[in-house]
Amino acid sequence: MGPMEYIKSKALRLGLDSGGLAMAAPRMLGTRSVARWIEPKSSHESPELEPIAIVDLTRITQGAMAPSKKAGKKTAGTSATKAGKGVAKADWKEGFKKKQAGVSDMTLLTTISNESINENLQKRWQSGEIYTYIGGVLISVNPFKDLGIYTDAILNAYKGKNRLEVPPHVFSIAESAYYNMQAYKQNQCVIISGESGAGKTEAAKRIMQYIAAVSGGRDSSIQQIKEMVLATNPLLESFGCAKTLRNNNSSRHGKYLEIMFNSHGEPMGAQITNYLLEKSRVVGQIENERDFHIFYQFTKGASDAQRETFGLQGPEAYAITSRSNCLEVPGIDDVKDWHDTIKAMQVIGLTADEQNNIFRMLAANSGRDALAQAIYNNLFEWIVSRVNISMKPRGAYEQLIGVLDIYGFEIFQNNSFEQLCINYVNEKLQQIFIELTLKTEQEEYVREQIKWTPIKYFNNKIVCDLIEEKRPPGIFAALNDACATAHADPSAADNSFVQRLSALSSNPHFDSRGSQFLVKHYAGDVMYNVAGMTDKNKDSLVKDLLDLVAGTSNRFLKGLFPDRPDPNSKKRPPTAGDKIKASAGALVENLMKAAPSYIRTIKPNENRSSTEYDNKAIVHQIQYLGLQENIRVRRAGFAYRNTFEKMVERFYLLSPSTSYAGEYTWQGDPKSGCEQILRDTGIAKDEWQMGVTKAFIKNPETLFALETMRDRYWHNMAGRIQRAWRNYWRYKNECASRIQRFWKNNKEGLVYAEVREYGHKMLAGRKERRRFSLLSYRRFMGDYLDVGGQSPLGEQIRNACGIARGESIHFSMRIQLLVSKLLRSSKPSPRFLVLTDKGVHIVITTAAKDGSSQIMCERKVPLVTIKSVATSSMRDDWVALNLSTVTEEGDPVLSCYFKTEFVASLMQLTRGQLSLTVGPTVEYAKKKDKKQLITFRKDETILHDDVYKSHVVSVPSGEPPSSVSRPAAKRKAREARPITKGKLLRAGGPSGPRTTTAAKPKPKPVPLPTQSTTAPAMKYQAPTPAAPTPVSAPIAAAAVSAPKLAPVAKRQSMGIPPPPPPPPPPVLTPVEEPEIPTYKSLYAFEGQEGEMSLALGDIVELREKDENGWWMVVKGDEQGWVPSNYLELIPPKPKPAPVAARRAPPGPPPAPTPAATVIAPKPKVPIAAQSIAADSSAKPIAVFPGMGGANGGPAPWKRAQQMSTEGDSPDNSAPSSRPSSTSGTKPPAPAPKPKPKPPGIASKPVPSIPGRPPIPGATKPIVAQARPPAPSAGGGGGSGPKGPGQMDLAAALAKRAQRLE
Repeated sequence: MGPMEYIKSKALRLGLDSGGLAMAAPRMLGTRSVARWIEPKSSHESPELEPIAIVDLTRITQGAMAPSKKAGKKTAGTSATKAGKGVAKADWKEGFKKKQAGVSDMTLLTTISNESINENLQKRWQSGEIYTYIGGVLISVNPFKDLGIYTDAILNAYKGKNRLEVPPHVFSIAESAYYNMQAYKQNQCVIISGESGAGKTEAAKRIMQYIAAVSGGRDSSIQQIKEMVLATNPLLESFGCAKTLRNNNSSRHGKYLEIMFNSHGEPMGAQITNYLLEKSRVVGQIENERDFHIFYQFTKGASDAQRETFGLQGPEAYAITSRSNCLEVPGIDDVKDWHDTIKAMQVIGLTADEQNNIFRMLAANSGRDALAQAIYNNLFEWIVSRVNISMKPRGAYEQLIGVLDIYGFEIFQNNSFEQLCINYVNEKLQQIFIELTLKTEQEEYVREQIKWTPIKYFNNKIVCDLIEEKRPPGIFAALNDACATAHADPSAADNSFVQRLSALSSNPHFDSRGSQFLVKHYAGDVMYNVAGMTDKNKDSLVKDLLDLVAGTSNRFLKGLFPDRPDPNSKKRPPTAGDKIKASAGALVENLMKAAPSYIRTIKPNENRSSTEYDNKAIVHQIQYLGLQENIRVRRAGFAYRNTFEKMVERFYLLSPSTSYAGEYTWQGDPKSGCEQILRDTGIAKDEWQMGVTKAFIKNPETLFALETMRDRYWHNMAGRIQRAWRNYWRYKNECASRIQRFWKNNKEGLVYAEVREYGHKMLAGRKERRRFSLLSYRRFMGDYLDVGGQSPLGEQIRNACGIARGESIHFSMRIQLLVSKLLRSSKPSPRFLVLTDKGVHIVITTAAKDGSSQIMCERKVPLVTIKSVATSSMRDDWVALNLSTVTEEGDPVLSCYFKTEFVASLMQLTRGQLSLTVGPTVEYAKKKDKKQLITFRKDETILHDDVYKSHVVSVPSGEPPSSVSRPAAKRKAREARPITKGKLLRAGGPSGPRTTTAAKPKPKPVPLPTQSTTAPAMKYQAPTPAAPTPVSAPIAAAAVSAPKLAPVAKRQSMGIPPPPPPPPPPVLTPVEEPEIPTYKSLYAFEGQEGEMSLALGDIVELREKDENGWWMVVKGDEQGWVPSNYLELIPPKPKPAPVAARRAPPGPPPAPTPAATVIAPKPKVPIAAQSIAADSSAKPIAVFPGMGGANGGPAPWKRAQQMSTEGDSPDNSAPSSRPSSTSGTKPPAPAPKPKPKPPGIASKPVPSIPGRPPIPGATKPIVAQARPPAPSAGGGGGSGPKGPGQMDLAAALAKRAQRLE
């Protein structure tokens, strides 16, 4: 099995498929490894061959650890570890670190009050820490100086960190939004609110700075989008910001920037939505304020060519820039900002002609006030549209992040229509904050049947209704009516407006004071001047000015006014109030489409001082921002909630019961799967609750722990893959080592054994063998004299023979050469024999004259001259080399102990071309023309070897010719070492015992709840049993007799007489009407409009059940809505036995007719709810993931469940739909009141009472009739159309909830 197949098989056994392997390995290994991606050859290959990461672990250390998204970066190679120590030495520098001022999260305050919040903010502000949390809400106090906290180093410190790992910062909010967008696939928005000068624009710029830095993408188009997004800041600040009394860079418009991202989190485009430019500032400012920045930048920084082209002078030469006597602003360099604006225009992509047209409009913007305002307003909108064209998405996008930077709440000495519009938009933003953080939070607990102690807060909906409602008419409606009735005379229109405002005097947040009126906003009381309001509300140019624009030759100017109103149209054009309402409605709708993050800015003083801290002003801001209520709700509530389907989809990997190999395998419903996950992860029961459709997690530390475990899952899987890979390489290396060891020990012997085996085959059983040549350890070594080595003798022999260094030595040995002597018989003489690739060398040792020995080559026989080899059939050692060309020396005849090896090597070198002659005699050429025959005879008296004498060799008997080599001797038995000790490989390796345990069956993957295509996501609500409909006697009789009509008709058609008429039906007992379910109130309830007030013990009858927990009941002549969890079912009285029916007179027995039975509706048995009671005064616990709780206690998400002091059982059950009658003396909170559905999707008609579900056939309660109709988001009384762009927040929340589901 190769590495590829091995690692894949191990990954599948470990619980990872190929996709999980691809995700886990690169993330685990980080930059310390090399990932090689192997792509499939075609799309038709098996799904198992998807691209997977094969990790080169040769470069990875044993302790390599990857950085975690939620747990921060972990480094394996610390100095203490390198030194071999288990615990790092304490650093003495820790005693000199800056101590934290106050608490970074105000949910940890011991005392919750406006004063304690202010004290904590003051401590932090004075120590340079301007950011503080309230849970996930960031509180920012403007420092009015540069603290150096937005550098690249600080930005990088927040990458990939949750908010508990790093100090509070605007970068942390941006990181959370960006991470949540990628992790949960939800649109995000950052809502920045606060007073003018509190730092909203700066916070928005830092949000965009962070997103541009971390969103990745090396493509040129992506980088261009980032540069454009950042370039919108100086461009729109120049045209949309100005110096005011409270802020040197005050936004005089609102903008909502949406950045679109692809599936990889890379920005693909952006879009800006503009809201209400304060165009009146173009022609008028109060003392010590300025016009828009662009006018001062243009008049100060324009080039000489531009001054000559446009006839420019300094700002002091123009009334619109000099009348307020403020040409210079500390901290603002108009010339530098002018160059930044020009650079931003170039980055956006504005051409030179477009830039000149813009400058021409600015130079011509000194005419009549109305025309100047209109030109500048339309120019600003044109710039925004042109920017949107440049930032158009380059491709499809998945999610987006929106950043809202809008004007802050304003209170001036002279407050007019502009301040009313600005404060109205801020009221809408405050309402969104209340809806999503306070009101909706508590209503969701009731809707999800979680026990909750309500927290009081001010709901500014009444102020929003005061301004925007049509019936009863609000301020904008009164303005429109005044403009319509007295449009010719502005003063008459203002007087009409004053008269119409008197109808609002009943509103407690309004006070009319002649030519002024006071509105009690959430941020404070503001006195508005009526003078000029109606004229500003008209927002239209007179016909003469429109004709002037239409007749101009400047095409750019004419393009700024594309839509000219039709003078003959009777339809009233939209007013400025209508436009701001439409813009606010669209803004609310956009914000409701995304998951919000909040930044609440606070202005420390009115003098823009970096040292002054105005306690009174800040306490006021703390109060109207609702920070105290926010802390209480945050401490007593649940930090995180999500639907069961989303929770399962996000965390199913953490439980072996819900996942296998990265696949979702849970067969049950998402709710039970969610509970199983939380149990398997070890989260304490008091840290989470199950609602009706959502799971709730109490502390953010618990959520971060789940996220850390989810990240660690991939790390653990990657670690297991690493271990498998290391075990594979350990196994492979061990096997290689054993093979190498075996090869080193046996490679020479194997080669020699092969030559030996060749020698046996060569003899072919024709020659007797010596006993020692058949031993098992006998190997044909070849070069026994080490001629090819480094021995001195071998060196001398090689030199004597003239053998080159690279020439191979196949055989060398001492021999006896048969030497012929004159007049004497031949005699064996000692020689050295060397066999090379080229020939046979016979070497002799002779005595020199000085008495020393001398080695010299006596004879060289080339291999090509050898014709055959002759030997006897006995066990002797004689061999004759018969040459093809006989010389005077004759054929060499020699005696060699290893003659078989020598002949075998000779045959191999000549590739078997020689012939081997085996017989009783050996013939050889003694001289050139003389043949000689050597005879061999057996002589058992010879003890060793053989004896040569006069051409006769005497030799004892040897082993039979058919003998073979002896088998190898058995090695000493010893215990085999295992291949590896790894846990993921079978002990003992391939030779180890195989287990017969059956493999665990692989669960079948099922689609995730949010990805199921067969059925929509299920909502798990307790079904209401439907009461069976009683059947009356006539209908029952008809139902019984109906099947008999067909046989009667058939009889008549066949001519068969009909049977006698049936007897009259039996007298049945009159059917009683079903009893209406009655309920008893468990608690007193004070109802509002459309609701019924209850006293303890009241008996009511049920008329209708609404799925949101509100029931329609009747008590006497009254009818109204009450919360269902305030009622207890009264068991129905037992019914008497039915009277038996009298039988008819004797006759043909008719078919039995069953008596109608009255079935009472089955009551829904209430189940006692046991849930967590909110304790807003409880002391918080600051615990971070991986750290223990306070005083050495466990982390909150690991706390063991404590026994309640009231005697509750420690085994709490899941929350039920309604509390039982014995749940306590304190009544639970009423269920959330149903919201009116938005037009077009409502399943019920418009209710007759605002904000309540419809009451079919019910009269209004007496108490509700006595009250004056209160304005609501649905329109006064629910009748009449909504204003342009106006949208009910409740309807928007309902739509948002539907999208999330």
